[in-house]
Amino acid sequence: MNDIVRIDQNARRSRALIHNGLLYISGQVPDERKGGVADQTRQVLAKIDDLLKEAGTSKDRLLSAQIWLKTMDDFAEMNAVWDAWVIPGKTPTRCCGKVELNDPHCLVEIVAVAAC
Repeated sequence: MNDIVRIDQNARRSRALIHNGLLYISGQVPDERKGGVADQTRQVLAKIDDLLKEAGTSKDRLLSAQIWLKTMDDFAEMNAVWDAWVIPGKTPTRCCGKVELNDPHCLVEIVAVAAC
């Protein structure tokens, strides 16, 4: 049986966990929510980079991403940041949708899965 390694766990969630060679990253949101979607997306992707590094992997091993936006009006601006961040030829599967996020100032949340 494989062990489960939990990263930054509290009573409610783990920010990430490793099981069976996969890294599952919980929904990441920006810490600073005063900026626009481009700034918030950069913050979230930096947090994902940090979690990937802590788990011993990197964004070239991303398998899947779910991106949630407060409004689809931000789709193109978020995509510009995303496209600059991903590695060409090594992009993960992805979906993007509009959801009601838990903080009205939060514009983006990203969930991801990567191979370790």
